[in-house]
Amino acid sequence: MADAGTTAPDGAGRTIPRVGYDTVLVPGETCWRIERADRYAIFVDAADYFAVLKQAVLRAERRVLFIGWDFEPRIRMDPRTPGRARDDRLVRVLEAAVRANPDLEIGVLQWGMGMLESLRRGVLPVPLLRRRTHERLRFAVDHHHPLGAAHHQKIVVIDDCLAFAGGIDVTADRWDTSDHLDWHRHRHRPHSPRPTGPWHDVTSLVSGPAARALGDLARARWESGTGRRLDPVEGAEPCWPPEVEPLLTDVDVAISRTRPRHGGDDLVHEVELLWLAAIAAARETVYIEAQYFANRRIAEAIAERLGEADGPEFVLVTPESAEGWLEEKAMGAARARLLAMVRQADVHDRFRMYVPVTEGGRPVYVHAKVLLVDDRLMRIGSSNLNNRSMGLDTECDLTVEARPDDPGRAGLAGVVVRMRHRLLGEHLGVEPAAVAAAVGASGGSLVRAVDSLRTTTGRSLRPFEPPPQHVVDRALAATELLDAERTPDRWSRVRRTFTPGRGRPGG
Repeated sequence: MADAGTTAPDGAGRTIPRVGYDTVLVPGETCWRIERADRYAIFVDAADYFAVLKQAVLRAERRVLFIGWDFEPRIRMDPRTPGRARDDRLVRVLEAAVRANPDLEIGVLQWGMGMLESLRRGVLPVPLLRRRTHERLRFAVDHHHPLGAAHHQKIVVIDDCLAFAGGIDVTADRWDTSDHLDWHRHRHRPHSPRPTGPWHDVTSLVSGPAARALGDLARARWESGTGRRLDPVEGAEPCWPPEVEPLLTDVDVAISRTRPRHGGDDLVHEVELLWLAAIAAARETVYIEAQYFANRRIAEAIAERLGEADGPEFVLVTPESAEGWLEEKAMGAARARLLAMVRQADVHDRFRMYVPVTEGGRPVYVHAKVLLVDDRLMRIGSSNLNNRSMGLDTECDLTVEARPDDPGRAGLAGVVVRMRHRLLGEHLGVEPAAVAAAVGASGGSLVRAVDSLRTTTGRSLRPFEPPPQHVVDRALAATELLDAERTPDRWSRVRRTFTPGRGRPGG
């Protein structure tokens, strides 16, 4: 194993720790900070997340900060619990919280262009809310970004002692249960009775120092977007929701960001480097849930690993198509091109791309951003597998890693594997134990296990096949007009640094 003090040259002329296979989480490279979480939990799909978030806001003591791409104040937070519908709406919950607690302030920061998108979709715009709500409930829009960029982080911080971060925006169309029924009476926009489709998403929850670090990030975003500086919350009581069973306790959590070069700030692309390092370090299995598959460097890294005789398997779960026409033209065409490249490289039959479908065969929209590597690494965040999430948009991902020297490695490794089986069980319509049994029966092959569990009817995973690409589609993808690369290519350096056993004993 490489000595922790050994260094390797960086493409920018710096030197970085050559840590080898011991860890892929390197502050200043693949992450911003690594902080301890007293407790850590994951919410799969928004129904349980929104219900817990509602109660956490109502229990807040000093401050709640929402940092989001989109925000819809009229959504219901917990429609399955009896009560008046109007009292369950998000803006009513926020108003009730500040009225009940004179020491509480709540801030909501939404991406500025997200507000325009909200108007198109019939969502109540944030500027109107400013005139209607309590003075300690502040709504703001953030235009502090390069031309064409998006503020894409999805963070909620409560009293700097509790923080949610992941892929779920607190907005319309997100609410769904893990059943992903063909139709659900609570699955519709607040201003329309027309039902919306099944939606799959994932976010995480941390407490302790990790939450305080996310508080630092949220307050920095608030200041850059509004010009108003907020001090840290001091002396808040521990605030873990009693109704949530922690998945892990006393675990290190890494925070990785994307931040574009703008207004004197340097480019930060920890998210991209983490993706590349995790792919380089993988030994057996990489499981991905992604809204898009449109980043050439990630696809090339996957293709290179697939060409190895003993490389890892890759299972990618994705939506059938992007949400909007223009997104599908740009991201869909790029996905088709990259998928063809990856499949050509898959000479050992170790790659699968699937679309989840409901009992009636309706595609489930996959908005989750999840990466699970072997039994060692679990990343949940806001970043997509496209170029803009690696260098243009602001992003925030959280990762836990089972390091060889960690006394709690076995427990954390078991959580990573169980989460993979839980997610696949949801998509395949089977219990997680059935996935685990199928993996065992296939000799450890996740690809073969999924192949054995898939069905041609009912709820399952269907192989993704891109639709025919027209000349305009291919030209738009080739120009990368809507999704250009903006970061230096460091796959070769990352591969040398993080590949297990390369030139080192015991890797």
